[in-house]
Amino acid sequence: MKKLKKTVKNMVAEAKLKINEIDAKEAIKLFNDEDVIFIDIRDIRERQKLGFIPGSFHAPRGMLEFWIDPESPYFKDIFNTNKKYIFHCAAGWRSALAVSTLKDMGFEASHITDGFAGWVDEKGPVEFKNKK
Repeated sequence: MKKLKKTVKNMVAEAKLKINEIDAKEAIKLFNDEDVIFIDIRDIRERQKLGFIPGSFHAPRGMLEFWIDPESPYFKDIFNTNKKYIFHCAAGWRSALAVSTLKDMGFEASHITDGFAGWVDEKGPVEFKNKK
């Protein structure tokens, strides 16, 4: 087996040292706050199968840096507000890495430490897209 210089576990631990984290219970308390935007970085298939936080914005992990950079041709206006951004993935690993990268870019955000799974466990609201 090939030995890596860093494992994903190491990278996530390093990311968590420099970012703002909140747990699902705290995130649920912010759900109705108009100054908060929830950003879901999970794959579209995860959202379709497991549901999503109502009103959350889907930003696939692979496009995130491009959508946030105002100089990118892929920039999305939703990232040009003074609102508080809270990112999440399924369990908190991808979102920790994502928020760490965004912090390196100068974009401030938080992430949900226990991810969407924690949100569901804490009985946060979940929406499913209607299948037609």
